[in-house]
Amino acid sequence: MDTRVIKYFLTVAHTNNITKAAKQLHVTQPTLSRQIMDLESELGVTLFDRQQRRMELTQAGVLFQRRATTILQLLDQTEAELLRQDSDELTGTINLGCVVSSVSPYLMGLVDQFQQAHRAVRFNLFDGDGDFLRRQLDEAATELACLIEPVEAAKYNYLVLPSREQWGIILRADDPLAKKTAFTRDDLYKLPLIIPHRNIVRDEVSDVLKLDQRRLNVRASNNQPSNAIALIRTGHYYGLAIKGVADLFHDSAITFVPFTPATSIGHVLVWKKNRQLSTAAERFLHFVTDHAN
Repeated sequence: MDTRVIKYFLTVAHTNNITKAAKQLHVTQPTLSRQIMDLESELGVTLFDRQQRRMELTQAGVLFQRRATTILQLLDQTEAELLRQDSDELTGTINLGCVVSSVSPYLMGLVDQFQQAHRAVRFNLFDGDGDFLRRQLDEAATELACLIEPVEAAKYNYLVLPSREQWGIILRADDPLAKKTAFTRDDLYKLPLIIPHRNIVRDEVSDVLKLDQRRLNVRASNNQPSNAIALIRTGHYYGLAIKGVADLFHDSAITFVPFTPATSIGHVLVWKKNRQLSTAAERFLHFVTDHAN
């Protein structure tokens, strides 16, 4: 498959219009249309819905767009590394994902130290929840990702990091309940909750607190904290979350109250099993391991 055709496809997917894409690519519209049809024939699927004036991606097209983007990124990184392979200086690009939590300052501190020692290494940083970052790992868009425990040990290698999180409730600072020293299981049943999107995380908290999830008044779920915090500021919602989320926002309008019994979780740096890391990523992993021990 010609990378030029992949770039053609991505341009059409971005513009949703064959005429606009042809102008951007400096090719004729018939030529571009033929290239896209040849690509669909080669793949054996329909990538675009042509029933409307816009070129909308089909489900297969969405999947191929995600994979094609990753393929081109990996090719660009590989070419850059090959051009510099004769140099004694460590080079390359490390694709690193990290959840939004108290581990972020810790991990970014290590990124800074590593780059001070290896200034030719570049990082592509990805924020997201565990589901997004695991998908990035599975699709080779990310080499390393920092996740909240637990992780699927059958799929990933992992390094335990010296950073733990406390689970509790984020709420408005002026809420009368903010005076509590801790929330119990029975307290949670009475609150309109925003809960984490990931089932594996919710189940972990439920196991510790012996929660009956069917009794929870769940009003929303979230994968990233920004919108949840906006809802919590209204005073009508309570967020089941980790303390690091509240700390990262530095917002005096919200506060954090822990659970009782105390419920904490750890962080792990994860990489896919049976997949070779780039030289730069391998060196960074060793660097983190030395600091984690």
